[in-house]
Amino acid sequence: MYELEIQAIENLKQRLAELHTCLNVEGIQERIAKLERSMEASDFWNDPEQAQKVLQEIKNLKTAIEAPETLQQELEDAEAFVRMAEEEADISLQSEIQQLKDRLEKEVHQLEIKSLFIDPRDTKPAIVSFHPGAGGTESCDWAQMLYRMITRYCEEKGFTVELVDYQPGEEAGIKSATLRVSGLYAYGLLKSESGVHRLVRISPFDANKRRHTSFTAIEVLSEVDDDIKIEIREEDIKMDTFRSSGAGGQKVNKTSSAVRLTHLPTGFVVTCQIERSQHRNRATALQMLKAKLYDIEMKKKEAEVFAQREGQTEVAWGNQIRSYILQPYQLVKDHRTGAETSNVDRVLDGDLDLFVEAYLKWNLEKKGIGI
Repeated sequence: MYELEIQAIENLKQRLAELHTCLNVEGIQERIAKLERSMEASDFWNDPEQAQKVLQEIKNLKTAIEAPETLQQELEDAEAFVRMAEEEADISLQSEIQQLKDRLEKEVHQLEIKSLFIDPRDTKPAIVSFHPGAGGTESCDWAQMLYRMITRYCEEKGFTVELVDYQPGEEAGIKSATLRVSGLYAYGLLKSESGVHRLVRISPFDANKRRHTSFTAIEVLSEVDDDIKIEIREEDIKMDTFRSSGAGGQKVNKTSSAVRLTHLPTGFVVTCQIERSQHRNRATALQMLKAKLYDIEMKKKEAEVFAQREGQTEVAWGNQIRSYILQPYQLVKDHRTGAETSNVDRVLDGDLDLFVEAYLKWNLEKKGIGI
């Protein structure tokens, strides 16, 4: 009666056993130990905000290594439950057993996705920025749509989203925005969105109802640990201050607390306006600048390692990664992985799992690592 369900649970147990070697449990345990040692410092609580970030990371990492053990026990219990129902020929449990099997399948699948994270930065918080391309109001509106898509995705994943910078468009949309996203594997899941996103639609801002093509770049960086030394000399930084505008024109400051830092050697510009303290905004902006410089160094190293690999292409700033076509037909297609769907509304509402999972697998294949 329940032979297929028993076999399905056996298969899930086998998949989980294979995952144990892929989840980098030892590396995560070392990171936890390092963070717990930092808590022993006498000045640990001098910065309550930073202390809370450390506590949250420890919690997330412990959850990551506890999940396989918890799931193993759930599978054992489920198998015993189904075998009992089989022995007693109890057909009244069919619906409950199906729901149990579906839930366990989903949990094993989520762990399999986590096993694709091989970059040490994958567990870190992410800094996500939105930059409309040329096209005025149309591109600003597209940037706002992507901003909503990413925030909805983060909400669905249970991530904490902090607004760092927000510049509204003159007529609609946004000129730019930056988010800090924290939660387990925030950077690992969001890095697939880094690149240029293309929209084709009949513009709601065109009285003649013509089709327009718009571009917006999303930049995703991992937050840099304090123990990673990124040298930024004070003489290489130009700081400007201005009044904060806030999301949707709200939380407007009457003082010039917002900060814009320009890194003169590279021309990188970062902005933070979410705090009412100029000092705190400067500290956050400096952290964002470090993340940019660290990301550049990491990409240089990756390019050196894989430069000789046939067919290697760099997913860098300016490359179009995905197209969203709303008219005359509906299609979202990722140009790196080939993943596509006609359910545009669902994607724009934050359902990015198809594209995130395809990217993680494609990224491993690109680096010559088997899945």
